[in-house]
Amino acid sequence: MAENLKGCSVCCKSSWNQLQDLCRLAKLSCPALGISKRNLYDFEVEYLCDYKKIREQEYYLVKWRGYPDSESTWEPRQNLKCVRILKQFHKDLERELLRRHHRSKPPRHLDPSLANYLVQKAKQRRALRRWEQELNAKRSHLGRITVENEVDLDGPPRAFVYINEYRVGEGITLNQVAVGCECQDCLWAPAGGCCPGASLHKFAYNDQGQVRLRAGLPIYECNSRCRCGYDCPNRVVQKGIRYDLCIFRTDDGRGWGVRTLEKIRKNSFVMEYVGEIITSEEAERRGQIYDRQGATYLFDLDYVEDVYTVDAAYYGNISHFVNHSVGTPQAGGGSGGAGGAPPHPPALLFCPV
Repeated sequence: MAENLKGCSVCCKSSWNQLQDLCRLAKLSCPALGISKRNLYDFEVEYLCDYKKIREQEYYLVKWRGYPDSESTWEPRQNLKCVRILKQFHKDLERELLRRHHRSKPPRHLDPSLANYLVQKAKQRRALRRWEQELNAKRSHLGRITVENEVDLDGPPRAFVYINEYRVGEGITLNQVAVGCECQDCLWAPAGGCCPGASLHKFAYNDQGQVRLRAGLPIYECNSRCRCGYDCPNRVVQKGIRYDLCIFRTDDGRGWGVRTLEKIRKNSFVMEYVGEIITSEEAERRGQIYDRQGATYLFDLDYVEDVYTVDAAYYGNISHFVNHSVGTPQAGGGSGGAGGAPPHPPALLFCPV
């Protein structure tokens, strides 16, 4: 194979699909890219690039998966078995025709700008699906994540890394929990008030796992030093996101937002605000930069004496995309943590109200 690679070159940071295109163009098999001798010459529709109608016969310009754009071909509709791709193509076409011309019936030929838009939309969908898969591969919580953008051509945000736990910044040392409870039943028979009671606070949850404290009070959960197990009713935040959520593009120019895909009971825990934990001095420095950019992801953790800030601009979970400017506010905040001693940092809870 080495002699076949003479003269070949690959651009730095080439995408997965670009590498597949190069392999097929050079007629090289590469198992790591999913290209073997068996499927080297297979044809699978990746997306549709254009449309025309000749004598009542519909034709589509097909971009074949793993082949360069130069290998795209016009195919009659009866040759295409990709029902989902066809349906999505016409949905995008009709939506854009309505936006541009206030009509949905496709013309016999598409103008170049419209065809180009459909190609960019198809590429965007592919990028968003890949990002969605990456998010779900990285998440450690039960709730799944979906991604939708039916508004514009923006793809996945650049320079954002999905994390499940806080990333501790320079100059910060988080105190380890020193005590745990000895309860047989933390909800119905708490010993000494369980972990909340040891800190002179009330038990935060009811038997359905819903917050029953008033807003602003801290939540003290059980921890690794406690006698109770994972199913303890005082371990809610630690179990992570339980609900399926959708990251979607807003249609009023406010960027990304998050919506639930299932019914959530009032005062139920939804998510933590996860990001980098930084000092107040570093937060002040970053805040000045974010103010000039017109956006900020800083959230002060000021319930305890040591004031820290969570910055979810570049490292965070799905809470990074929560947009409080979208419609009526649907979430409330609170502080909490997994420990009987003052927790660092407090978990930030978002509960439907």
